[in-house]
Parts: sequence; C-alpha cells; structure tokens
Amino acid sequence: MKKRVVTLSTAILVCAILLTACGSNSNNAGTANNGAPSTNQAAPSNTASNAGTTPAADANGLYQASDMSKLPDTAKNRTDTIIVGLTDPSGAFTPYFQQSGYDGNVSSLLYTPLLSVDNKGLPIPGLAEKWDVSADNLTYTYHLRKDLKFSDGSPLTADDVAFTWTILHDKSYDGDSQVSTLHVVGGEDYKAGKATSISGIKVIDPQTISVTLEQPNASALTLLGSDVLSKAYYGKEYKQGQLDYMKKLSSSPLGNGPYKLEKFIPGQEVRMIANENYFGGKPKTEHFIYKTSDGDTWQYLETGEVDYASFSATKENIDKLKELGFVNVQAYTPSNYGYLQVNLAHPALKDKLVRQALTYGLDRQSIYVEASQGAYQVANIPSSLISWAYTEEGINPYKYDPEKAKQLLDQAGWKVGADGIREKDGKKLTIHYLGSKKPDTDVFIAVAKEDYEALGIKFEPEVFADFNALVSKVEGGDYDLVSFSTSLLTDPADGLLQFVDGEIAGYDNPKFKELYAKGLATSNIDERKEIYKQIFQLLNDDLPVIFTSYKKSVYAYNGRIQNLSISPFNGLAPSLPNWTLSK
Repeated sequence: MKKRVVTLSTAILVCAILLTACGSNSNNAGTANNGAPSTNQAAPSNTASNAGTTPAADANGLYQASDMSKLPDTAKNRTDTIIVGLTDPSGAFTPYFQQSGYDGNVSSLLYTPLLSVDNKGLPIPGLAEKWDVSADNLTYTYHLRKDLKFSDGSPLTADDVAFTWTILHDKSYDGDSQVSTLHVVGGEDYKAGKATSISGIKVIDPQTISVTLEQPNASALTLLGSDVLSKAYYGKEYKQGQLDYMKKLSSSPLGNGPYKLEKFIPGQEVRMIANENYFGGKPKTEHFIYKTSDGDTWQYLETGEVDYASFSATKENIDKLKELGFVNVQAYTPSNYGYLQVNLAHPALKDKLVRQALTYGLDRQSIYVEASQGAYQVANIPSSLISWAYTEEGINPYKYDPEKAKQLLDQAGWKVGADGIREKDGKKLTIHYLGSKKPDTDVFIAVAKEDYEALGIKFEPEVFADFNALVSKVEGGDYDLVSFSTSLLTDPADGLLQFVDGEIAGYDNPKFKELYAKGLATSNIDERKEIYKQIFQLLNDDLPVIFTSYKKSVYAYNGRIQNLSISPFNGLAPSLPNWTLSK
C-alpha cells in the first residue's frame, strides 16, 4: 500500500458558519463537517493582557486573546456592529422555503423556534415556555409565552403556529420540512384537498395549541417545535394548494427572532438590526452583518473586517490564529457529517458493489486526515460523532484497499479495456465529480484522480466557485459524485432524512424504511440506540452515499466580544443576542 504525504495550505479556512438545526437537511458544498470532543461553552469575560505572550488553552479548550493592542483599527472603531463571514446565501430567508443552509444561517437570527435544544440535544424553551406530551405519545401541547410579538409589533399567537403547521401540509409545499411526515390527524385529507383545515390541530387559546398524531414519532416534539410564521403576513394571499407567492415573500421576511433584516446585498453582505420586539429583550449589539467572504476569510479576520470566523483545526491554523494576538480561539464540534452524494440514476452506480469499490479504492485517510494535519476524521455512518446514537460496532471502516476495490469491480462485471479504462456492455466506467472551489477540494481531486485511475476508472472533476451553480448542476442530474455535508443534526433521525425524503433519489431499501419507522416509534433512548445501530450497519453496507469525514474545527473571534458561545446543534444563534463589544 502506498504512503502519501499531502499538505493543505493554511487557507483551508472556510467552513461556513455553523448551520442551524432548523429541521432542514440542506446540503453544504465541500467536505465541511466536524468531529472532536465538544467544548462549546460560553467564553469567560475577556480580560486578556497585552503582554504579548500566548497562553495555553483553559479547561474548556479556549485560547484567550493575548495582545489586544494588535487589534486592527477597523475592528477597534466598531462600537455597535458585529460582522461575521458567510458563504453567499441565495436570499430566501423564510424558514421552510430556503435554498441552502447558508440561508438558514440568516433566518436563524430572524426567527426563534417554539423550542430549541441544549448542548446535549435535549429540548429547552423557546417561544413555548413549556409543553406536554400525552401518555400515549400522540398529542403534543405547546404553551406559548405571553405577549409574544413579531418584529413589526404584531401579536404572535397559537393561530400563527396553526397556520405554519397547516401550510407545511399543503399539496404545493415543496420545501425541506418533515412536519407533513409526522402523520398529523387530518393532515392527509388537507393535503388531498378533502378538508379545509387539519382536524388534529387544535387552538385551545391564544397561548395554547395541541396537535395529535396518528402514530408515535420520537422526533415530533422538535419538528413541530420549529419556527413560526405570521399568519397575517404570510397568509394574506394564501389559498389552499397555492404557495407560489411565498417565494417572493422569502426575500422580505417578517420574523420574531433577535434581529430584523435591514438589507441584503447579493454577493456582499446581509445587514440586520436588533429587534426591539424580541421576547428575550432587544439584543445588546445594535447591528449584525453577515459578510460574504468565501475564499477571503483569513484576510478578513486578520484585517479586522470580520469579527468571527471558522477554520479547520490544523495545528498550523491554530498557531497562526494565536499569533494574531487579538482573537480568542475555541475548538468546537458541530453535529454533522460529510459525504459524497452518489447519482444512483446512473447504471454503474446503482450497483452496490461499485459503490463499495469506490469507497475501498479512495484513500480517505490521506485526503481527510493526513492532508489536514488531523483536522478531519474518516466517517463511515450517517451520524455525527457527538450524537448519543453514534457507534462503530459492526461498522466496516472501508480502509483503503485498492486490490479489494479491483476485485469488487471485476465481480460487478467491469473489466479493464485495452486503454486501461474498465468497460461493461460497451460503456466506459467514468466518474464525473463536482466540488466547490477551495483548497481541500483540490486535495480531494488530486488523490481521487490518482486512486480511481489506478483502478481503471476515468475521473472527470468539475469545480464551481459558486455554490448555487453547483446545486443547479446536481439538480439537473449531470454528475456522478458531489461533495456535500449535512446541516446540523439534532436527533439521529435527522441524519437519515435524505434517504427517506427523496433527496438521495433512487435509494429504496424496504428494510431501511422499516427500521427508520421503528426508530421513530419509541422515545426510549436505549431502544432507539439499538435500532439506529442496525440502521447504521445497513447503510454502511448499502452505501447510498459514500461517507467521508468529520471535521475538527476551531472558531476565532475578536477579543472584544463577550458572552459568545457556539451550540453544536444550533450554531451561534442562541448566544448572539447577548454578545457585547467591550471598550
């Protein structure tokens, strides 16, 4: 077995800001996903000295800024504005109607869900101060806080919750929400146009609403407990079976979160202003800006143009960040995983043996671990490392084994032709790969091309500078493999959604569907762990996608910012209202 040494430049910086866990399974370009012991706790107040020394990390893995005198004037002169880098969003900022996880980063600040989760993935209050679940696990009752308002000052009540749940059952809804899969009583009748309301949804009073399911579902509490849309604003043009109008409203959202949208300048920035009607109190910093910074993150942080950025946790990156002196540096572990989406519509890739050969034949250790100075870990299942369901029991690690890959390709009927490229039924074995323009994509292409061509596979890479253009290419079906990562995953079922909601088209294993339903039918953690272990073992063998990596990351932020913490499930949104800029 050959030994490769591959190095990445210190520009492997941009894993966009942590994606929000808003019930979406939106993909993100590249291999940005994470894995390491979580240390996401609130940073202590900044009292960094100007001694110029670089202290060791504290018990929470935080390296405090060592020399604030180095802070660039650009950042020093900001008094009421915090700026964070973000890959270009599309401008669709209404929850449930977004085009990418980057849109979700924005909407997570414009909206607050009924309930959220803590750093262990357990539910905590949001707009709902409490909730009840019936003994049979079929009826969920949410009790809203009093005097809730949308950002325009209009009241937020149970009627708005009912409206939100209702349109997610509309036959014309084509977004990512899984609420309609919960089997709400009367939901199918509404979707079919047989009823004008959903019988299982009951508005008890302005602050209380209940919903009844036909069968238990362990993810129901958090799926139903997501964001709330204003009925007065989003529902004024609503007619059953017609939701097209929502797309034009998506760029001018009316939310209830800590910030309001001030202006979106495509390709440049998203400007937000503090919401004086936020139930938690007006945020302490008046202005927040997402600056579109793909490819320039390091420069923007170094010059003070952004206050926060996320980086691969290479030793080189960490050392360089500490040397800046004016940033705090913190390790974190978002709850997602990276994968290569496989086009199962292509004849060769329908064969499990070929997918297994592609996995054995790809030196993932070189790509994700050695090339990144250990900033990645190889993944083999659709679960984050920090999930309570994560397991390696009975999991095939698919260690790099080109001879095994060749045997599987031979077994699948793909024989090496005169030109060295494998053939079957007169067709060449070709892999058309799509990736985003960044250094780790360059490494992937270099290694994959060498590995696959050594197996007799023609490898044809295509790189996109624009994420939305890449997504369009995928939607058109003109690809074989594409690098993605999931958004943040709260429940272990979240990491499986793409295999049941049609996002991974062409995967149809009855045993998987049976286990998936079984995993949602009980709320007992021990029972669910055993079920998900079986699911992971099955998908590890089927490989409807090729699992790639967990990414160990760090975030660095202006030492003036206090009260900052990052949730492994919800990103920066929960703590942002309390961020302040010290003098």
